[in-house]
Amino acid sequence: MNGTIDGFSYGLVTPMAAYVMACLGSALGLRCVVRTVHRSPGWRPGWLALGAASLGCGIWTMHFIAMTGFSVRQTPVTYDVPLTVLSLMVAIVVVSAGVFIVGYRGAAPATLTVAGTITGLGVAAMHYLGMSAIRLNGVIRYDAVTVALSVVIALVAATAALWAAVSVRGFLRSLGASLVMGLAVSGMHYTGMAAVSVHLHSDTAQAASGPSGVSLLLPMLLGPVIFLILAGAVVMFDPVLILGDGEWNSQASRSGPAGSGRGAYSLDSTQPRGEPWRNAAGEHLGR
Repeated sequence: MNGTIDGFSYGLVTPMAAYVMACLGSALGLRCVVRTVHRSPGWRPGWLALGAASLGCGIWTMHFIAMTGFSVRQTPVTYDVPLTVLSLMVAIVVVSAGVFIVGYRGAAPATLTVAGTITGLGVAAMHYLGMSAIRLNGVIRYDAVTVALSVVIALVAATAALWAAVSVRGFLRSLGASLVMGLAVSGMHYTGMAAVSVHLHSDTAQAASGPSGVSLLLPMLLGPVIFLILAGAVVMFDPVLILGDGEWNSQASRSGPAGSGRGAYSLDSTQPRGEPWRNAAGEHLGR
């Protein structure tokens, strides 16, 4: 007998919350990569690692927030904790591979293809590894065509995200790219979920036991959500990301606010700024 699946047990709350987290992770990841590829000052490996972890956590958090709305009417649903944690590690590792490849090699078509393929397949692996963590009184089966479509969406979304990370400049454009990326990640998830069917065991004694999906997943989601909030604080208070690369360089080359530059020095010269009369007097005496 097939079970009755409900992917929206809490209505639109879970898909909307999942989409917001996917957008947040995408926005932080894209901005951190932008921070490195446009020759801004800073430690490149650190920013790339922060961006990759933000993007990976955002994708994973999106998946499991959406999964809190997943239920099968005839059986309780629980999750295997080690596999669930492993899916988070997979998400971060594969996204890191793609981000570091693009961060150091640029956005050449061959580079994007390789990085996008690694990241896309990794995101799909995270999704289906997370699905394999489900424990219920039945067997989960998948429609092969729909699964293939979800993998294609993951590949396209990952490649587009990496391209946007190194090509899109400006806050509003990055924000738009993040919204599109969040939509693509959510679309990949729900396409994969559309492939699911549950064949129930006839023996009710085999029913899954343990904490409910919601009571198990919500505490596990707390860590990645806190990390995304902290990463957001780092990004918000970084002057290069706030001002933009060109504006930061322009600000750094100034001595300070207009009219307060007595004795201040330019980054490009040892000549003091703000006292042009003294320079002129020196030139006059040297004649």
